[in-house]
Amino acid sequence: MMKIRVYYEDTDAGGVVYHSNYLKFCERARSELFFDKADIFDARKGHFLLSKANCAFLKPAKLGDILEIKSTLLELKNASVLIRQEIFRNGEKLFSGDFTLVYIKDLKPKAMSAELKELFKSLLEAL
Repeated sequence: MMKIRVYYEDTDAGGVVYHSNYLKFCERARSELFFDKADIFDARKGHFLLSKANCAFLKPAKLGDILEIKSTLLELKNASVLIRQEIFRNGEKLFSGDFTLVYIKDLKPKAMSAELKELFKSLLEAL
């Protein structure tokens, strides 16, 4: 679980989080998973691209809110991973998104190493 505060730059003129910023918050939470694991995940060997996003904007987040982003592993395949990310404010769900990420190298899908697959399993609570 990652926490983030909503700043002016995240909002529209009414102080409500702009829709695309929910996607940025989720991307930051996914990236945070790997920052301490750079020895396992090396972008030069391959990296992830978002191939599909199915999002539900349930309630608005507002300027100053502290948000919690929870990431859950739904499915792990050889070259892709399906992750559900939910954003909460004080326990109330504001956003839910299912994101399919494809592992690629040289602009082509590539099978993840067993070590990288195990990393996903260990970092993300499976449903």
